[in-house]
Amino acid sequence: MDIAFRLACIAIGLPFVWLGYEAVTAPGARVAMAAKLRIPHPEIAVRFNGVAMVAGGIGVATGVLWQAAAVGLVISLIPTTLAGHAFWAETDPQARKANRIQFLKNLGLMGGLLAVALAPYVNG
Repeated sequence: MDIAFRLACIAIGLPFVWLGYEAVTAPGARVAMAAKLRIPHPEIAVRFNGVAMVAGGIGVATGVLWQAAAVGLVISLIPTTLAGHAFWAETDPQARKANRIQFLKNLGLMGGLLAVALAPYVNG
């Protein structure tokens, strides 16, 4: 892997390590959001998702099973995005805008992770 791609992988992986660690150690309001989606055992699910994010972030950042890690992070972002940033359900305009920004940010992260996962097939 060239240096630019390696740096990009580090940049996209590190936030998942940090935020996943926070979800594991202090799930907080994430539990109520998971419960709203009727996810069974929401606290365990939030912590498990946090572990998946830490593992995936480390994998992408270090290059260890990085393609699988990138796909795993995309999968972990789906419930996170739906539970945490359902802007369409907001009635308060400021909350709607904030959640739409976060939703779109997560969508962008998913695109970046898919680009990482598919890079060997695109670049030869």
